[in-house]
Amino acid sequence: MYVGHFATGLLLKALFPAVPSAPIIYGIAVLDLIDGIFTIVGINHVAPNLNAGPYLYFDLVFIDWDHSLAMALVLSLIWGLYFATRPAPPATTASTVGLVAFVASFSHWLCDLPFHNLDLAAYPYSLEHYGWGWWGRYLTGAWVMEGAFSAACLVLAAVLFARRDVTIKGPLVVCLVLFLNLSPWASPMYYIAQLPPPADYLVHGALVTLGFAAPAAIMIRMLDGAEDRARLTVGKKRL
Repeated sequence: MYVGHFATGLLLKALFPAVPSAPIIYGIAVLDLIDGIFTIVGINHVAPNLNAGPYLYFDLVFIDWDHSLAMALVLSLIWGLYFATRPAPPATTASTVGLVAFVASFSHWLCDLPFHNLDLAAYPYSLEHYGWGWWGRYLTGAWVMEGAFSAACLVLAAVLFARRDVTIKGPLVVCLVLFLNLSPWASPMYYIAQLPPPADYLVHGALVTLGFAAPAAIMIRMLDGAEDRARLTVGKKRL
């Protein structure tokens, strides 16, 4: 899953408006930020496969240190505990921020579960693996299902934001671009999978990390700006 993670993050932010954007939006991305780096340095292993649809074109041979169930829980707990020990905004508490940050991070694994093809280990080097295999079973249909899931999350998020007079047109456009860019017809992974080694996995890893880090940073900036504009509008109305 790709755009679905960002859609989940926007929904969580809409549900917990007092929690800052960064713990949530970077939270939904943290497992894949680590995954890309681990792939570059050789801890994770991926293999080009042009038949691995709908848009990945790589087999995820070994991603246990960030996408196994146990490590997803550990990394999410670390992410949540970090924010639980930081000063919180006036409208919420550090424990709430930490809990929501944990949920955002672990939501990544939960959202991946239906789509991954039995490549989510129970723990590093475990023989037991999870994944419902929608990518391999439905191919382009899995991309459509991810789009439908994302659309549902985004519509609900937009409605919740609108109740506070916050407009999220920018983040919605970002999600649309991400959805179309990582499609069966436009995915850059198709061309990266045809590169000779080690360029194939190095570029793959770099693109995974950049593909989450850059949109997350843009989305956080947009959300914070939208919240600031809404507060200014409310302040002017009171005057």
